[in-house]
Amino acid sequence: MLRLRKILLCDFLYYLILFLTIITLFLINKDINSKYNETDSFFELYIRKYKIDGDKLTIEFDDLIGNYYFKTLEEKNFFLNNYSLNDYIYVKGSISKPKNNTIPNTFNYKKYLEHRNIKYIISIEEYSLIKKNSNIFYKIKNYVYKRINTLNNPYLYAFILGETSYIDNDVYSNYKINGITHLFALSGLHISIFSLVVLFILKRLKCSEILSFLITSLFLIIFSFIASFTPSILRATIFFILSQINKIWYFFVKPKYLLFLTFTIIVLINYNYVFYTGFILSFTISYFILLFNENNKNTSIIKISLISFLSSLPIIVNMIYEINIIGFINNIFFIPYVSSIVFPLSLLTFIFSILTPILNIFLTIMERVSFISSQILNICVFFSKISLFELVLYYILLILIIKKKRVKILFVMLLLIMYFKPYFNDDTNIYFTDVSQGDSALIVTNNNRSILIDTGGSISNESESWKKRNKTFNLMKSSIIPFYKSIGLKKIDYAFFSHGDSDHIGYAKDLIDNFKVVNKYINNDSINNYEIELNALKYDKNHFKIDNVEIINLNNKMYDNENDNSLVLLIKIDNYKILFMGDASIKVENDLIDEYDLKNIDILKVGHHGSDTSTSKEFVNKINPKYCIISVGENNKYNHPSKEVLYRLNDCKIYRTDKDGSIIFKIKNNKLTIEMLAPYRD
Repeated sequence: MLRLRKILLCDFLYYLILFLTIITLFLINKDINSKYNETDSFFELYIRKYKIDGDKLTIEFDDLIGNYYFKTLEEKNFFLNNYSLNDYIYVKGSISKPKNNTIPNTFNYKKYLEHRNIKYIISIEEYSLIKKNSNIFYKIKNYVYKRINTLNNPYLYAFILGETSYIDNDVYSNYKINGITHLFALSGLHISIFSLVVLFILKRLKCSEILSFLITSLFLIIFSFIASFTPSILRATIFFILSQINKIWYFFVKPKYLLFLTFTIIVLINYNYVFYTGFILSFTISYFILLFNENNKNTSIIKISLISFLSSLPIIVNMIYEINIIGFINNIFFIPYVSSIVFPLSLLTFIFSILTPILNIFLTIMERVSFISSQILNICVFFSKISLFELVLYYILLILIIKKKRVKILFVMLLLIMYFKPYFNDDTNIYFTDVSQGDSALIVTNNNRSILIDTGGSISNESESWKKRNKTFNLMKSSIIPFYKSIGLKKIDYAFFSHGDSDHIGYAKDLIDNFKVVNKYINNDSINNYEIELNALKYDKNHFKIDNVEIINLNNKMYDNENDNSLVLLIKIDNYKILFMGDASIKVENDLIDEYDLKNIDILKVGHHGSDTSTSKEFVNKINPKYCIISVGENNKYNHPSKEVLYRLNDCKIYRTDKDGSIIFKIKNNKLTIEMLAPYRD
């Protein structure tokens, strides 16, 4: 009994220290101070990190990040041959602040950079060398960079530099589906293999235990430096050093306490690490594996895989809002395959390039198995965003289960509540989503059924060079669909496409290919290239009733252009009226006010992005809207919205996606409220 009390007291003290450390970090977390400001255009900077993706060069400096596009292949090769990490260079360019996300529950680039102590982005116009690097450690790191650039194998970037972004997007997506991306981000697994190899060699050389420990630790520190001290590598390295000290000098400290100490050391080095996904996952999975090993004699790979899966589940859900519920099965094959074959062979290939063809064979096998597995063992379940209370309760129950307490039923109940949570909400929400120079709105009924009006999808506002450089970026896949999942949608029940212009329907094909859409409707105009792919029905009736939402199409006439043939939807929710105008012009507006009684509209989705071809004074006076939404791109070339339209809407509360991000209206108990939007642009 005394021993048990001592163990419980130790656990309590370590948990308390961990909690106080995290609270202290949040209290001292302050705004980044930079020695530069937005008026500066000339800089002298050290290259801390760089990445070349096609013709795009991204350089990370002391507290800035810069972008530059190579004009020729010769220029690209010149940079690779003449510039290195830690070189001191002159840079000319303009700087700007990164933007917050404007779609809720999606990746926030500004916060991402802030947590890396970066406040500004430089659009580099010119750069030149001031002084070459003379630091011996950076010379080693530069050799590794140059060597990997020469071999040009994406997995060497991953396994040696911790850079998974070089792996093909489709291939990496399959790894995500299979739940095995952790194998390609440098972590404890790779450090364990690396340290075992070094210790084995030193043992064969008959080195003493202490000398072997010191040499191995030095190797790991250098390896961590080359990998830019990524949090997962830093955790594994420090934990190895502490574990060896504990073993050699017989301190008998439990591994989980060493992990807590490792956490404390790392956050004291850089408190921003607590915001790194890799850091959070690395510590969480490591802790639960150690806890499981402490409380269970049978630690088979299946059980370890299951514990890793369960311990990472809430974190992954709050990243991508879905989970492959049998993904842990993949680890049974992929963990030994990567750890025993691919990773060691990658290190050998780095040293002996003649092994490249052999490595490629094993990589091809791995990618092929991953593809097949993603098709067969892909049972993805969508979860809405998990709250802090649910997160804490989840981990408390998981700890109790590992300690063999009888709470499995409570744990399963919590998972079911987390999954079905959206169905318990009887609010009706209207989301006007920021899709830049385009239109998209989503209505979620009081029974969690979804109604989508347009998808956005325009890149017509951008130059041809921008399109080429950003051809892999897709707002629908990267932000809009994750947002739908984050609010608990499993599918889109009804999708209405106002007309066939790309800024209203351009993302529709991407939506249908990646998310279930049950019912699809288009306007009655002739079908264009965008619409023909959708397999949608003509909107041949004027009235829909979907739960507490009534949808009426007001525009039944045929005009001589696509914009005027837009669906004009009057949506009634309880006692509130919302009018979606598509791109209909003043001509259509006049016909509408002649034919219908449209007094006292609560929310007007302003026609044609605020163009002066729509929203006449007479129309505004007739419908008398309380709130007006203008969906428009920031600094768009059309100068939308026009000053005339803004003046006509002077008596209406105006929200603009270019300034306010996504706008959310909530109707609950017959009361309309406007929730705080996605974070404001600065």
